[in-house]
Amino acid sequence: MSREFSTPKKPLASLNPASFSADFKHQSLKKCPKNRQPNPNGKIKARKSLGQNFLEDKNIINKIVAGADINKSDTILEIGPGLGALTLPLAYHSKKVVAVEKDSQLVKKLKETIQPLQLKNIEIIQADILKELNQGRKGQSLKKIKQPYKVVANIPYYITAPLIRKILETNPQPEKIILMVQKEVAQRIVAMPPKMNLLAIGVGYYANPKILFYVSKNCFWPKPKVDSAVISLTPYRQFKSIDKNFFKVVKAGFACPRKQILNNLTTGLNLEKQELKNQLLKAGLNPMARPENLSLSDWENLVSLLFSK
Repeated sequence: MSREFSTPKKPLASLNPASFSADFKHQSLKKCPKNRQPNPNGKIKARKSLGQNFLEDKNIINKIVAGADINKSDTILEIGPGLGALTLPLAYHSKKVVAVEKDSQLVKKLKETIQPLQLKNIEIIQADILKELNQGRKGQSLKKIKQPYKVVANIPYYITAPLIRKILETNPQPEKIILMVQKEVAQRIVAMPPKMNLLAIGVGYYANPKILFYVSKNCFWPKPKVDSAVISLTPYRQFKSIDKNFFKVVKAGFACPRKQILNNLTTGLNLEKQELKNQLLKAGLNPMARPENLSLSDWENLVSLLFSK
């Protein structure tokens, strides 16, 4: 299901990434600025099964749009537009917004909101974004996307990891991805040794991650249990089938995060222990190290050695 509308006639805000407060990212998360959108409850009931929490604060909305650094040549793939809090400012600053929403009640409400504004650069598609990305260019949403494009999403947190993976493996990749995720997940994504993890490596292999700012749980309705963060991912590497070798090794290495990489890899890859130890030493790695102590480049060097034969 889709419907087209036109460009807003008036700007919603003057947005500039340089206008971010230098210490905003680290400010207290106890309160959210009292600059809220109208409370959306009324006829809309948030569906817990879909992980719905609606962003209400206009200041945060403006910061998200600014972080995407949008220009009039950009097409935006918005995932989970909800009631359109982000959709309208995205539409003003871009060439086109393709908004993909799974919930039929929200699709109906969003169309009702946008229709009187006579917008023509917003297209709403009712679909499951994970299934859409699985279909690639055959899916409804990616058919509508023209390069260059960016992804902006305030997503249900339970699909964060699979959604990021599918977006980064999509061809063509977006030039920038702006996501609202749980604060703790954002910190895991940007982690470095000695706190590396499978998610950080999976994201870092394809993109440069950055936390733009944190968002209090008080900025949402209904209020979630945890604070959030807005992250930026800038892809630098396209997915290739040979990448499966890399992730096979990394997943084996993190099978038991508290164990030594020598033991994890010996078991997970079914390799002879002494031979693997020699390869680790050749890669400049301590066989007794834990996987959390290895950097992304360490894993890349190791995989290159293991599959060089």
